Amino acid sequence: MGQVFAFAFTAALNPTLLAASTLMLCLPSPKKLLLGYWCGAMLTSVTIGCVLVFTVGAGASGTSTAKKTVNPIWDVVLGALILICCFVVATGRDQRRRERTARRQERKAAKKAEKGPPKWQQALSGGSARTTFVVGCLLTLPGASYLAGLDGIAKQDLSWQLTVLTIVAFNIIMLMLLEIPLIGYAISPDKTETTIERVKTTLSDHGGRILLIVLTVAGVALVIRGTIELVT
Repeated sequence: MGQVFAFAFTAALNPTLLAASTLMLCLPSPKKLLLGYWCGAMLTSVTIGCVLVFTVGAGASGTSTAKKTVNPIWDVVLGALILICCFVVATGRDQRRRERTARRQERKAAKKAEKGPPKWQQALSGGSARTTFVVGCLLTLPGASYLAGLDGIAKQDLSWQLTVLTIVAFNIIMLMLLEIPLIGYAISPDKTETTIERVKTTLSDHGGRILLIVLTVAGVALVIRGTIELVT
């Protein structure tokens, strides 16, 4: 069961969820926006999880895809690629490449400004909890880690009540990027607001360095995990 919940933490590293939660924190009334998104995400994710576990045992095709994705060799390769990218950035070897692409990015930014942001970001920017509920429903689709976790839950041979509770617990962990600020707002709203403002300032001043450190740690962790799984 420990491996099942390990997949829950990896499933929490969802780029779309991170982008959505960051955007909502920057908007007015982030508490209601986060809560609306969380309710929609839980509804979709728990429903899909129960359907997969109870009807098809997490699905043969879904399980196969998940196993291929979390294959230890893939972990090592992905981790190595991340570390190579971090090395290139840290040593400044990508400076000329960035200079060459700067002009292209400016042109792309101009075109993107004309088109506007993605529709889901426009919907979130509307500032309605009802809207974020719908966006949360639509954007929360099962990824590889979630499918792998469901496969593990299906193999536990639990009662249906415990199975549902386990799926709910899995999703609570998976959506912690939404729940952590919500808990903060519930316990200490003023302190949470101040902390969020400080984080925004820190990211604005040192975002690149922080991202580089995080990616380096993630790359090392992937290589170590993949290597251990290959050896054992």
